[in-house]
Amino acid sequence: MVQRFDVTGADGVRLAAWEFPEPSGGVGGPRTERDAGPGPEPAGAARSGGRGVAPGKPAALLLHGLMGRALHWAGTARWLAARHRVIALDQRGHGDSESPAHGPYTREAFVADAEAVIEQLGLAPVTLIGHSMGALTGWQLAARRPDLVGALVICDMRASALGASSQRDWEEWFHRWPLPFPSQDAARRWFGEDDPRVERPDPGRGAFFADVMRQTEDGWRPQFSRRQMLVARETWVYDAHWEELAQVRCPTLVVRGLDGELGRAEAQEMVRVLPAGQYAEIPDGGHYFHFDQPAAWRAVLEPFLAGAPAAT
Repeated sequence: MVQRFDVTGADGVRLAAWEFPEPSGGVGGPRTERDAGPGPEPAGAARSGGRGVAPGKPAALLLHGLMGRALHWAGTARWLAARHRVIALDQRGHGDSESPAHGPYTREAFVADAEAVIEQLGLAPVTLIGHSMGALTGWQLAARRPDLVGALVICDMRASALGASSQRDWEEWFHRWPLPFPSQDAARRWFGEDDPRVERPDPGRGAFFADVMRQTEDGWRPQFSRRQMLVARETWVYDAHWEELAQVRCPTLVVRGLDGELGRAEAQEMVRVLPAGQYAEIPDGGHYFHFDQPAAWRAVLEPFLAGAPAAT
């Protein structure tokens, strides 16, 4: 049974963290994250305000990206839970966590939230696995609190500054969303086929975004505020993050999708800058490879975890 913990983050923000149990029958085959379903809380989920401890198991904390949610990690968590205590966090402004109208949605707030989850649930030294924005949060936390992070996985996140043009592109893209969608399937089709950003049909991308839509009185809308997402993004998009990356001392795996947002040259430079960096690539993966390429993702993650100190 998936168990929910309510954690107090920075500035008293209520955060929802989800613990995934060990799969029945041991390690099973990989499943896609979309198997978790689009609902706000998994059927049969238990709630707890305290801490659950899995004696003898190392811990893994999974951090989603800018428009993700904790349950996007469900497929990863199901097999990872065979050997780890697995927690996936709905970060502030996402999923079932609180979305304070006035924030803050700063880098400091996101990092402090992850720190609070690790400390309040007794996860240290944790293996921290982050996608996109969650990966940046992960390496910033690992640089500032090396005592909390035993190993780190960076999924398709750039260390270079993206600049003002990138932020303007995102703002224009948000304005093009044809909200509300008449159905969840309509959202899946638009993000997977009709979105001008899609060069060729991408069912995985469509499923990813369909999973963050919720039904409202007039149709289906995102669970998050697009305005808040832009505010959160502008706190990192104008700056480069190489200096903090170089301060990460734990074993770190940098993973990119061949068709993702992190280019090969930059990814390999990130590995060079990291004191204990390793590189992996998902040949058929895009930005959301952890969600829609479960077998290939597992194939690169498992060997790294087997050799990382936090995984033993």
